[in-house]
Amino acid sequence: MPAAAAIRGVAWDERAPGGAREFCIETSDERAGGDGVAISADLATCDACLTELFDSADRRYRYPFINCTNCGPRLTIIDATPYDRARTTMAGFPPCDACRREYADPASRRFHAQPNACAACGPRLLAREGSGALDGDALVHAARVLREGGIVAVKGLGGYHLACDGTSDDAVRELRRRKHRDDKPLALMVRELDGAARLCHIDADEETLLSSPARPIVLLRRRAGAKVAHEVAPHSPWLGLMLAYTPLHHLLLAELDGTPLVMTSGNRTDEPIAIDDDDALARLAGIADLFLAHDRPIRTRCDDSVARVIGGRPTVLRRSRGESPRPLVLPFPCRRPLLALGGELKATFALGRGATAILGPHHGDLEDHHAYRAYVDAIAHFERLFAIRPAVLAHDLHPDYASTRYAGERARAEGLEVVAVQHHHAHVAACMAEHGLDEPVIGVALDGGGYGLDRTIWGGEFLVGDYRNFRRAAHLRPVPMPGGERAIREPWRMAVAHLRDAGIDAGNRPEATLRVLCAMIDRRVGSPLTSSMGRLFDAVAAIVGVRDEARHEAQAAMELEWMATDLSEDGAYPCVLAGVDDTLVVDTRPIVGAVHEDHCGGVAAPRIARRFHSTVVDIIDTVCRALRDATGLETVVLTGGVFMNAIVAAEARRRLSDRGFRVRSPAATPTNDGGLSLGQLAIAAAREV
Repeated sequence: MPAAAAIRGVAWDERAPGGAREFCIETSDERAGGDGVAISADLATCDACLTELFDSADRRYRYPFINCTNCGPRLTIIDATPYDRARTTMAGFPPCDACRREYADPASRRFHAQPNACAACGPRLLAREGSGALDGDALVHAARVLREGGIVAVKGLGGYHLACDGTSDDAVRELRRRKHRDDKPLALMVRELDGAARLCHIDADEETLLSSPARPIVLLRRRAGAKVAHEVAPHSPWLGLMLAYTPLHHLLLAELDGTPLVMTSGNRTDEPIAIDDDDALARLAGIADLFLAHDRPIRTRCDDSVARVIGGRPTVLRRSRGESPRPLVLPFPCRRPLLALGGELKATFALGRGATAILGPHHGDLEDHHAYRAYVDAIAHFERLFAIRPAVLAHDLHPDYASTRYAGERARAEGLEVVAVQHHHAHVAACMAEHGLDEPVIGVALDGGGYGLDRTIWGGEFLVGDYRNFRRAAHLRPVPMPGGERAIREPWRMAVAHLRDAGIDAGNRPEATLRVLCAMIDRRVGSPLTSSMGRLFDAVAAIVGVRDEARHEAQAAMELEWMATDLSEDGAYPCVLAGVDDTLVVDTRPIVGAVHEDHCGGVAAPRIARRFHSTVVDIIDTVCRALRDATGLETVVLTGGVFMNAIVAAEARRRLSDRGFRVRSPAATPTNDGGLSLGQLAIAAAREV
């Protein structure tokens, strides 16, 4: 069976012999497009094609667009279905006689391979510097620029990358400066597993994930002394590493003798990845010194997928190239076609028909106008591609999300129904749907924040319920969030809020600044209440001096995790529960007080970080046991962005399993907001059953 194949069912039909003397695939009925069709995700170059690529006797020697039925572009080149060459961006490349013979030969692995091509008939590579194309070998030009410390825009499967020498601090620093990307770690690409193993520790599960047909970026533990520029992932013990997944990548890395390359999205920060050549030239002109491009158009934008192994379980953190649009099976069918619109950050959408859910690729932050337009265009393309015209739109409860506004505007224009879904309920439902659960569960949804039923910002939530209904059974004690979203970018504000809530002097801040902030908190001016676990992580990070200002999402929490990664458990801070009506409240004041006391007493920040992580696991364990006693429920779902933290995710799962719980957490779909659309879809479908 092909490596990327998945058997979803087996069916057969008995028929009398028809008299055919040979196998053939008949011409597609163009009227049959879309309805029920399955479209493959893009696939990494297979071993057979790689052998041909570097065989000087092969007619496709060094041809950058070699592919077969086991590999190559799929989703990113398809214009319409049925999937035939005429309905892909390969339509402009008529096959030569040799390629046509392979295409028609059932014994060839290129039998009906729609992107099949060679140097005589297929796409061509070119190098552009400034406004004109360069003569000579485009790969040689690109390798020269990279060796000299320059930046090259490389056109891949789902968009452009920005590449530079991953061993040169100067080159990476210059890329950061031009792209306006400060501290956020950058992905690296290497040609093969041996190269990856020289940079990182890789266990068997990580090797399998790294070399899978999807070829995601995998977070791996950095080797001491690894030859990687410090600027690639400042202060992080992890590297985001991927293997080459196109023939062009393999050829470029071979030209550079295996030097690891930074391969980051071809965009300016927060904008969508560039896919159109003219758009790339316009938007990336001030960043790239050279463009390594080709003349095969990209139809669907697809950033690289991201994954890591947590507690021995491969876990998708960003589901995009190589993963989308692989369908998921819902535990019950959609009675009408559905479209779920996801959230605001890490935005995805999902289409539902019957028991099938189709998730679109990652679209980033919809606050950016360009990202929002790309998201809207992608929705329209997927609806055409899969012939799904939604009757119901599901969206987040937050009234100011761009995805919510889209739902409202489209519903009014087309007379569609809308279903508003609470953020954390969607998180829990997404995990339930992935695992085929249709039963009441204890849902632990911990993240940076989502709009709550009481119009405060939730984020430290323990829900009890199913797809149709839930109740907020427990949560962290709410505290003000001074400055609203500004407190996300400035964790010290959350430190002041939590310290003040615990009755502790905020201390080492300018008196005038503290006076203003405390007035905001006391008068509740621009300071919405939040129960967010993510904001508690921020507060602890600021209290112990890890970070006062975050330059990218969850930076303070990530650095707190990195501090604690190498330490064993060494106690925890107090976990105190209080009852308010029929809801449990985790009192964060004793935790904040103990963190502050340790810090003032000279306890090292890594030790405090480790104790705090153990405390979070204690909270999860204590609350889940209390809820089991109250409800009799044995199944726990762990979800939300906090569970991207490997310490919390692995230890909470192990602790609860030891307590006899059945524990489920997302694996094939993101535990962060990238999974919201699946949860919204499942809830909307369930409410119609």
